[in-house]
Amino acid sequence: MKRIEHLEQLEHLDRELADELALVARETVRDELRTQGRAKRRTATLYAASGAAALYAGAALVLALGLGLASALPGWAAALIAAAVLGAAAYVLRGMARPAAPRPATTDPDALTPPGRVIGAHAPPSPPSGMGLPYPPIPSAAPDAVDAGTGTGPSDDPEVWLHRAR
Repeated sequence: MKRIEHLEQLEHLDRELADELALVARETVRDELRTQGRAKRRTATLYAASGAAALYAGAALVLALGLGLASALPGWAAALIAAAVLGAAAYVLRGMARPAAPRPATTDPDALTPPGRVIGAHAPPSPPSGMGLPYPPIPSAAPDAVDAGTGTGPSDDPEVWLHRAR
């Protein structure tokens, strides 16, 4: 009887130890995440402040460009030129931000086309008749060959033909 009581006490101690270990692990992970969160927040704030300063610097540069052009041109023309310069810069930056499409390693058209396929070999959306009716469906396999002598095909048994018709 003593052995069973001793095992129950050990199980109770194991449960308490596991609960305490889980509590310590949770607190440690929380503290670590909190510390990392502070560092990431500070970094993000600095990047945002840097972006805002760059935005205002760019605006001041465009204003200086416009005022410089306005001394030789009318005000509206100077503003139009400044807007065109900004639009071109935005277009170039957008192109640089987009990932480039993967290009094939070879320029040989035969190497780029899978065997048995012709480039551009698919039916147009509507037939050339202009009526807009779709093409009839094309079977995926060749039809069975018909025997020219009897006209019944590969089998002369009428049951086979009746079964195929159903």
